[in-house]
Amino acid sequence: MTTLFNPCILIPVYNHEKPLPGIVARLAAYQLPCLLVDDGSEASCAEVIRGLSAQYAWVQSIRLGLNQGKGAALKAGILAAHAQGYSHALQIDADGQHDLNDLDKFLTAAQQAPAAAVIGRALFDASIPKLRYYARYLTHAWVHINTLSCAIPDSMCGYRVYPLASCAQLIQSVTMENRMGFDTEILVRLYWQGVSIISIPTHVRYPLDGISHFRAWEDNLLLSQTHARLFFGMLLRMPTLLLRHFR
Repeated sequence: MTTLFNPCILIPVYNHEKPLPGIVARLAAYQLPCLLVDDGSEASCAEVIRGLSAQYAWVQSIRLGLNQGKGAALKAGILAAHAQGYSHALQIDADGQHDLNDLDKFLTAAQQAPAAAVIGRALFDASIPKLRYYARYLTHAWVHINTLSCAIPDSMCGYRVYPLASCAQLIQSVTMENRMGFDTEILVRLYWQGVSIISIPTHVRYPLDGISHFRAWEDNLLLSQTHARLFFGMLLRMPTLLLRHFR
């Protein structure tokens, strides 16, 4: 690794004590530092996280005292990783959705373009709930509107590599969504700041025994509010965004 590319792995966790040990065991082959951000999990999950950080020297845990949402956990993890001197954070989910066989693809792309954000473009199998599958297209449409581009083909896939300096600066200067909408909002705002987006297709599955913390009504409402807020932000930036197409 060069000094420009010093990555870690970032996993937000909320009551994922069953799939998490298997995911961490598979990550052992990479020997990359791994931050497990416990978003106020119940005692049983918190104990599993403590056990993993004791078992593996390259794993550390950060615990939030109260459950605040995936976005809050990611903000805490990104700021902690940046403060510890890492250049990039590879985010994966704790429920086993993501294909860890693609991890090298994400890291290689980030190393070759260290200023860019590398994001997954989800390829789903039949395991995805139909409502969530079709609802994603509404978010895709809003993201295209709010960036005036198709640069972000999938803003909801949590498999990605963040350039930490850009993300930490953004988190410290702008109030962003604390729950599921954070995945989308930070990418739109990074694009507004001129950060390039690299998309990698990756298979995503919904495990039969998986735990989803997506709240259909509450999180869709919050996501709609996020899209509306970003829309007005896009209007202010419209001349700059349109100019990017002519450069």
